[in-house]
Amino acid sequence: MPVVIRTRPFDLDFLSLSGDEQKQVLKALRSLAANPRHPSLQTHKIEGTVFIEAYANKDIRIIFERTGDTIVLRAVGHHDILKNF
Repeated sequence: MPVVIRTRPFDLDFLSLSGDEQKQVLKALRSLAANPRHPSLQTHKIEGTVFIEAYANKDIRIIFERTGDTIVLRAVGHHDILKNF
């Protein structure tokens, strides 16, 4: 199972989400830790970057980097968060 590291920007983004959205993100993070290729996450590399995007729901995205057995959570938020990457 990979090691998951949260960053301060990720934590701040997470706190800005509603309670229901936070629950959905936590569920997605459990899936990500257990199996980063879980079909519900729809993980894929963000074109032209080293970052990977995973879906927490239809609108909420989790942005992370993966190096070996380490997942570094960089950001989380609504689909428009991708403009920053």
